[in-house]
Amino acid sequence: MKFWQMLTWMEPEQMLDVARHAELLGFEGVMLGDHAVYPRDVAASYPYSPDGKPPMQADAWYPDCWASIGAMAAVTQRLRFSVAVYVLPLRNPFEVARATGTLAILSNNRFILGAGTGWMKEEFDIYGVDFRSRGKRFDEYLDVLRLLWRGGMVEYHGQHFDFPPLQISPAPDSTVPVYLGGAAPVALERTARQADGWIGAGNLPDEVPPLLAEFARLRQAAGRDHLPFETVIGLKTPPDLATFQRLETAGMTSGVSYPFSFTAGQRSTLARKKQVMEEFAERIIRHFN
Repeated sequence: MKFWQMLTWMEPEQMLDVARHAELLGFEGVMLGDHAVYPRDVAASYPYSPDGKPPMQADAWYPDCWASIGAMAAVTQRLRFSVAVYVLPLRNPFEVARATGTLAILSNNRFILGAGTGWMKEEFDIYGVDFRSRGKRFDEYLDVLRLLWRGGMVEYHGQHFDFPPLQISPAPDSTVPVYLGGAAPVALERTARQADGWIGAGNLPDEVPPLLAEFARLRQAAGRDHLPFETVIGLKTPPDLATFQRLETAGMTSGVSYPFSFTAGQRSTLARKKQVMEEFAERIIRHFN
C-alpha cells in the first residue's frame, strides 16, 4: 500500500519543505485541496458530513493548485502530486489542459489530475456557470482534456463544448492520469467508466471492502476491469497498521495521512509538521516498504 500526505489548508510558505520531507520519508505523493472562491454566505449542504456542515471556513487557505504543484515538483525527484479534488466543471478546459499538460512535462509525469464535479452552488453562481448541468459537462470535459493532451490539431463538437480545429503545444508525452472524487452512485459509475483511480472523501474501514467490490463490478460492466485502478482512501478512524494491512488485502491501494489541521493544529510550525509525518512513516509506511 502507498500513502499520500494531504496538504489541504496548510501554510503555503511551508509546502516546499513539507514536500521534500514527504519524499524523504517514503510518501507516494502529496495532495492539495481546491476551491476557486469561498463565498461569505453558503447555503449548499456539504455532502460528506452528517450535518451538512463543511470542515472549512471562508478563510481556509486554497493557494493556486498549479503554481503550488509546479514549485513542489521543482524541489523533488520522485514525489507525485494531485488535488483532492479540483472543481473541474467550474473552469475553462483550454486553460486546465494547458496548465496540467505543462505540469506533466515539468514534473516528468508525476502529476495526476484529481477532479470532481463540485458541491458548492454559490461558487458556480459567482463564476456564472450552470450548477445543474455540471455532471453532464464533466463527462464531456474529460473527453476534451484527453483530446487536447494528445497534441496536434484537434476539434470537438459536443453538447456542452464545441470548438474548431486547434492545437495546444507542447503536449505531454502521455495522457495525464485522472482520479475522480465523489461518493454518489453516479460518481462511482463515472469513475469506473472514465477514470484511472478514485479519491475518497473519508470512509469508515468497514465501508471500504464493499466499496472496492462495487468498483470491481462497475469497472467490469464498463469493460475496464483489465486496466490499472488506484483507490486513495482516507479513513475516518485513527491511522492503524492492522487496519491498513487488512484493507490492502481487500484491494485498497493507497491510504492517507490527514491534513495537518487535524493532526498538528489549525496553524503549526514546520518542525511540528515534520514530526507528524515522521511518526506516520514510522508507525505505518515502513511496514509496507
